Amino acid sequence: MTGRLLSGLLLGLLMFTLPAQAQQYEQVGNHQIHYSAVNTSFLPPEVARDYGIPRNQVTGLLNVSVLEVQEDGSTRPVAARVDGEVGGLGTTTQATPLAFRTLRDGDSVSQIATFRIRADEPMRFDLEVAYDRNAPPAKVSFIQRFYIDR
Repeated sequence: MTGRLLSGLLLGLLMFTLPAQAQQYEQVGNHQIHYSAVNTSFLPPEVARDYGIPRNQVTGLLNVSVLEVQEDGSTRPVAARVDGEVGGLGTTTQATPLAFRTLRDGDSVSQIATFRIRADEPMRFDLEVAYDRNAPPAKVSFIQRFYIDR
């Protein structure tokens, strides 16, 4: 497959074919910050290989993208910088920084990062999304529990 097709497949998989609970967004002004976290075992093997994403039961993939809502109601992708960390809910659990990288496909822009899944333990994601250089980064936090099929 070509790089563009694979990128489109990955972005499509992450943005449109995930279960409803995995796809979420927050509205910040006229921007939508979309985020989803999935087990990398859901990725097709060739996509994981071509993008250097470890595909296994204990690795998760976080995808963040930003859309700007236009006056006519349509949206357009916006390049954004994302920083953040993931950790457990307990006070003894150390948060781990997330290392994001950019995926582009045509006009679509997405930031992705991998993380180690803590089986059957709620995981807290704290993100700062810089979508506009004239505004402070938006803070986005969510909690998600992952299950590992053994």
